[in-house]
Amino acid sequence: MTTSSLRSPLVGTVVAVKVAVGDVVSAGTELVIIESMKMEHPVVAEISCRIYALFATVGKTVSEGEVLVEYVAESVSQNTDAAVVSASGRRADLEQLHRRQELLLDSSRSEAVAKRHARGQRTARENIADLIDEGTFVEYGSFGVAAQRSRRSEEDLIANTPADGLITGLAKINSELFGAKNTNCAVVAYDYTVLAGTQGFINHRKKDRIFDVAKRNLTPVVLFAEGGGGRPGDTDAPGVAGLDVMSFASFAQLSGLVPVVGIASGYCFAGNAALLGCCDVVIATENSNIGMAGPAMIEGGGLGVVKPTEIGPIGIQVANGVVDIRVADEAEAVAVAKKYLSYFQGATTWFSRHNDEALRDLVPEQRTRVYDVRTVIHTLADIDSVLELRSEFGVGIVTAFARIEGRPVGVIANNPAHLGGAIDTPSADKMARFIQLCDAFDIPLISLCDTPGFMVGPQAEESAQVRHFSRLFVTAASVTIPWITVVLRKGYGLGAQAMAGGSFHAKDLIVAWPTGEFGGMGLEGAVRLGFKKELDAAKTPDIRQELENRLIEAAYVRGSALSMASHTEIDDVIDPAATRQRILGLLEACPMPPRKTSKKRPMIDTW
Repeated sequence: MTTSSLRSPLVGTVVAVKVAVGDVVSAGTELVIIESMKMEHPVVAEISCRIYALFATVGKTVSEGEVLVEYVAESVSQNTDAAVVSASGRRADLEQLHRRQELLLDSSRSEAVAKRHARGQRTARENIADLIDEGTFVEYGSFGVAAQRSRRSEEDLIANTPADGLITGLAKINSELFGAKNTNCAVVAYDYTVLAGTQGFINHRKKDRIFDVAKRNLTPVVLFAEGGGGRPGDTDAPGVAGLDVMSFASFAQLSGLVPVVGIASGYCFAGNAALLGCCDVVIATENSNIGMAGPAMIEGGGLGVVKPTEIGPIGIQVANGVVDIRVADEAEAVAVAKKYLSYFQGATTWFSRHNDEALRDLVPEQRTRVYDVRTVIHTLADIDSVLELRSEFGVGIVTAFARIEGRPVGVIANNPAHLGGAIDTPSADKMARFIQLCDAFDIPLISLCDTPGFMVGPQAEESAQVRHFSRLFVTAASVTIPWITVVLRKGYGLGAQAMAGGSFHAKDLIVAWPTGEFGGMGLEGAVRLGFKKELDAAKTPDIRQELENRLIEAAYVRGSALSMASHTEIDDVIDPAATRQRILGLLEACPMPPRKTSKKRPMIDTW
């Protein structure tokens, strides 16, 4: 009979001998356990065998290589008890983990989910699942619970405060369009079914963590900001007021570094609204109410009792410019968020476009006939590629992202249907911020100019126009993106210079359609001011009107697009059908340098 030996793999103390002489065991069975440096090291059977001799006893100190067991090979019957060496089910620690993971799922929270659906809204996890590419979510801090252990049981907190009401993680978005490159994103979603989406001690820590990860990895952030702000019920939180929390400062540091998208649905008050207001773009649903204080704070401040639905409804927040994009529901909000992010993820290789010739007839030959500038934008851009921001605020200017043959661009355009295209204070603010947004992320800018200039008059000056208008000049002077100006019709005065980045020769290209007309101010005003003496000398009103008409006509000829081009005050006059080709040619000739890993601008104005 030939025996074989099992030896100690290291120096240690025998803490368990799990077999006896004569036992028959299968391969993999633990025979002896040795403890060394507080770690247990099992010695297992290498083959099916019978124990022939044991030299290990509990408490014995053994040396490395010392013989512990001698055995002889022997087959093991399927009916031998020793052959049953695996557990009947999963490990206890895995069972516990899987139970906790299941408690986080909507399927384990049927009552809360039903209430959410009854309100016509989706759960936070449903919104995330719709936003991200399937199977890519890496969640952070999922097992956090509210800091209320001194007043509630652990079981209660696990069941009713999952993730402490905030779901955070990393994922990919739009990878089906752009592949793995440039599609990483951080997601931060308040869960209104947990303590009304309030901001607790633990979920502040979770925000700080994910914001730091986003900052270090240049990862865009999508924020679902529904909730009621601060949570006074977190009794376990250290300190007094929690004003040293870093979440707001950390989130604000992302401005200008990575695209930041905010989505509001339902009630969004106080701290949640403060985070939302830091975002580059705010998307809000019809049922949203957004305000810097909810009903409790308003009543506590002695300002009366109000309903939450009376605070910052969507109609107000769209008209005043707080909300960039108004949508019907969360499903549309998610779709818009994905479209918005796509402009910052690069060019697409597929697109469809309108016929170039369609641009020729969009601006009427009659110089005083209004037209829809949005039709010009949509016809110039790839089909279904336009996303307008703040459409109901600063309506004298249209600001939008679009694509031209797959390339993302920003578009600013005067709206001749409002004040004849004159730039007023809200329009100036809207335009200046959009220019910053494009410059921060190297999005080329297309300016479609049709303006008689800045708005004038005593009433207009009450809105601090001098400062707001000048903001356009200092903002334009600070940007380095390609800037192409196309004058569709009117290009007058300081307003036209602002549309061209401060001067007709300040930026990369300025061209005009044949309908273009130019002047240091509006033609009528210029004639009446410049030829006042001659007009006043007219003997009759009819003679005066005839002279004025002739002078205006002469001024129009002198200020025509071809006349401007002949003096090289503009770069060219083009067939509208050639607009797309000119834009693409300039973008090819003036490529942006590779993006740096630091900020290009210190931040993007929230306003």
